[in-house]
Parts: sequence; C-alpha cells; structure tokens
Amino acid sequence: MLSFTLNGLKFRNPLILASGILDESGETMLKVIEHGAGGVVTKSIGIQEREGYENPVVYELPYGLLNAIGLANPGIENYGEEIRKAKEGGVPVIGSIFGGNAEEFVYLARKMEEYGADAVELNLSCPHARGYGMEIGTDEALVEEIVREVKRNIKIPVWAKITPNTDVVRIAKAAESADSLVLINTVKAMAIDIEAKMPVLSNKFGGLSGPCIKPIGVRAVYEVYREVEKPIIGVGGITTGKDAIEYLMAGASALQIGTAVYLRGVEVFFHIANEMVAWMKKHGYSHFTELVGIAQVR
Repeated sequence: MLSFTLNGLKFRNPLILASGILDESGETMLKVIEHGAGGVVTKSIGIQEREGYENPVVYELPYGLLNAIGLANPGIENYGEEIRKAKEGGVPVIGSIFGGNAEEFVYLARKMEEYGADAVELNLSCPHARGYGMEIGTDEALVEEIVREVKRNIKIPVWAKITPNTDVVRIAKAAESADSLVLINTVKAMAIDIEAKMPVLSNKFGGLSGPCIKPIGVRAVYEVYREVEKPIIGVGGITTGKDAIEYLMAGASALQIGTAVYLRGVEVFFHIANEMVAWMKKHGYSHFTELVGIAQVR
C-alpha cells in the first residue's frame, strides 16, 4: 500500500526524513531508517564548515518549534563518509545542499553525486541564513539558473525546496526544470521574551515548524499542483497519518517528516505509516497514490 517509485528511485513508503533533524551523521540517519523512514534527506551542507549562530537557536512553542541554527554543517569535503554510512540503510539518501550562487550549487551537487547520494535537494528556502536559502530562493532568475545548471551537471535527480515566504507558484515555475519540488520549508517568524524584553533567539528571526504551519504547507502544495506538472514532496507540520493524507489529497506525491520526530519520537515513521494504512483500508483504497490530488476542485 505504501511502496512507490519517484524520479526512478524506489521507496518502501512515502515518509522521508526532512533535512535538519537527526541527519548530520550517517549513524543518526541509519537510526531513522531503522525506525521506518522510507528515505532520508541529509542536513544542508555547504562549501565550507559553518558553526551557525550562538545559542539559543531553538525555542519550543505550544504549537511548534522556532529555530535559527544558521546552517551549521561540517562542509562538503568532510561529508562523504556520512553519505556512505547512511546508504547502508538500503533506502534513498538525498543530499541537501546550500550555496550562494549557481557555481557553488553545482560543485556541491557533483560532490554529493560522487559520494553516492541518490538525489540532491537544493535548499532555496532557509529563512534565517544571510546570503543563502530564502534570500536566493525568492529571485526567479537565480532559482531558474541554479536548477538548470545543477541539472546539466549531474545525472541523479534534483529536488528544489521552495520557501513559503514568497509567491510559491511563481518560484515553482522558475524551478520547473527540477525533477521534483519540495514544499515547504519553515516560515520566517520570531518570538519575544516579555520578561527579558528581547527576542528569544540569538538571531532574532527564525524558522517556524510543526503543526501550526501545516495549513500553509497544504495550501502551497494545492496551488503548485494546479500550475506545475512536477511531482511534489509535501512537508510542514505532518504529525499524524491524517496529516499525511491531507497533503496527498492536496497533490503531494511523497512526504517529509521533521518536527514530528521531536514531538512523537523517532518511531513516528512507523506510527504515521500505520495510521495511513488503517485509514486507507477503512475507506477502500489499495494504494496511497490513489489519493494524490483528489481534493483538487477545478
């Protein structure tokens, strides 16, 4: 009921670990795979090692998480062994990369392919890293150039992860040469400690994730599905099987899970898969792909 193929890659289920949680090392990615993930996306990796922002970088809210890690990572030259280790899990491993221009993205993508990544995910959407992510991903011409050049230079599939902090349809069309689109990344947000009279994060602004952003993610998937004929990986606030089904009905062909790992534990992949299967059996569906886009009303 849950196995499928996307961009030529075989997945045992559509629940993929999203970039940014338990995915900096091969060992932690293997742990996630052992607990039911159909695939994993690595932490976003750049050209050089990056420490990120000073603490505090994560703040828990009643409805989700606010974070500004600052794209901390070990750098691409130090990441090959982590990809090779994660590949031992037997599921697709997608290398997430970020850069400041097309040349950097191409270099990073080639290295990920060399290391054995099954696909690359272009981080065009991080809302709190200066000169990267969303700052790159809201420029149509730059997005089009980055995706086009990466596609020209590697053979493995290319996924473009788009920010919700802009017109998602406009940017999705600019990224149309990608093999799949990933919607969405975190929503730019902030919180203030009223006793300390200052922002709770050292960077002031961060990315909001968790259940509170699910309606934004579902809306983005729904809109892009109508306008761009490319597979969509839905992400943002998926915590239960019903959440997953909602994204599928909006038009997602696969799903990514992030904050729910924090909220429900690493076993969340098993939980959501079982909840999806139970719902489908109850409603007479034999495979999850039957649900993709069925809520679309023209």
